[in-house]
Amino acid sequence: QVQLQESGPGLVKPSQTLSLTCTVSGGSITTSYYYWSWIRQPPGKGLEWMGAIAYDGSTYYSPSLKSHTSISRDNAKNTVYLQMNSLKPEDTAVYYCNAVGSWGQGTQVTVSS
Repeated sequence: QVQLQESGPGLVKPSQTLSLTCTVSGGSITTSYYYWSWIRQPPGKGLEWMGAIAYDGSTYYSPSLKSHTSISRDNAKNTVYLQMNSLKPEDTAVYYCNAVGSWGQGTQVTVSS
């Protein structure tokens, strides 16, 4: 069973860049037809799909976030990354990594000065 573990800085200032890591175990991120997504949930709101990276390295983004979001991976480390720039307070959320029906525990990101 695939297990996902998100990690990140917790607190980021407005206009700064956020970098999150999703460490994967129990399966390879290059396994055919697996898609590794980032999903976030702002306080009091629903889940928002942000984007994904596929088994072949192809990337897909939500149109509303595409301009300041980047998803990448390190095959050797079996890790997926999320980077967002120009952060705003409304980017405050719990950020999740998701794939093949598995979810990480999420990592809280607060954007505040």
